[in-house]
Amino acid sequence: MYEINNDQYPFEINYVDESTNKDLMKNFTSEYTGFIQVGDKKWCLPSNISYELNDFYNMEVRPTDVWVVTFPRSGTTLTQEMVWLLMNDLNYEAASKTPLEQRYPFLEFHSLIHKKQKEIFVEENKHCEEKRKTVENILAGMFDHLKKMKGRRFIKSHLPLSLLPKNLLTVGCKVIYVARNPKDVAISFYHHNRLFRTRGYVGDFPTYWKYFTQNLVVYTPYWDHIIEAWNKRNEKNILFLFFENTIKDMKGTISQLQHFLGTNFNEQQIDTLMKHLHIDKFQKNKSVNFNVLIELGIFAKGEEGFVRQGKTGEHGNYFSEEENEKANKWIEDNLKCTDLRFPA
Repeated sequence: MYEINNDQYPFEINYVDESTNKDLMKNFTSEYTGFIQVGDKKWCLPSNISYELNDFYNMEVRPTDVWVVTFPRSGTTLTQEMVWLLMNDLNYEAASKTPLEQRYPFLEFHSLIHKKQKEIFVEENKHCEEKRKTVENILAGMFDHLKKMKGRRFIKSHLPLSLLPKNLLTVGCKVIYVARNPKDVAISFYHHNRLFRTRGYVGDFPTYWKYFTQNLVVYTPYWDHIIEAWNKRNEKNILFLFFENTIKDMKGTISQLQHFLGTNFNEQQIDTLMKHLHIDKFQKNKSVNFNVLIELGIFAKGEEGFVRQGKTGEHGNYFSEEENEKANKWIEDNLKCTDLRFPA
């Protein structure tokens, strides 16, 4: 499956057990060779990524880099747009002309997609040379591209801190980590996995929630992911944020980011930024909604869009009273070993 230099990569990689993998692949229809588990935490990832984990871990980080790291669907896109604008003199014109995925590359996106699924996308777009080339560029490896980039790099990743470059927090770059209530995360990630044909999830939400709590969804274990970052929150090069606080008090979050990033915009400029980031406008912002993926057929038809509702507490529409009590007990049990607490 993979060849890894164990002198450079300290984590053992194994397939999820065969029967579980078969069950997962019935629901995640775009994963053709199964899922792997990495290290003692057994990080769940698609098998294709095993070829590049060593590159990610030993990647050369630059002091000028600005990273946004999250468990998926934790306010990542909103934070990326906020950070990029703060670090680029609030240049809304440049932001509107250049898709966010180009301004803020997603480190491991290509390696999450199975080779067979990439071939399907290319075949579907072969009738149009421009589209075919766009598909190939989108699905091409990001690692070499990042190495060639000049100037300040903005990088997004959903990998846990322990699988990211080993000197990420010591080289001097800025890392923003965002966490969100796991019930809302799971619901949003469920829709995300249905939307992206790169994952091709066809099951229902109760089945997805079962996988989520059993650490069988990509990037889980959820709790280890956020607690790793929480335990490093006092280091000088990382800022830990809660999505719930951003929604409740965006001005306060912007203030935290300004202090962390060293920017100094005035009240009027911040008000304009907040209007730009408001969910009603954000949902219509083509630059952050991956519209090109719609045109290329990478988004499934009939599903909710990439930027969904941008609010908290959505789990009330998905959990019965009994299910919600069980979910709350699961959360309570996993918070016993940490002082992490989600905002009300």
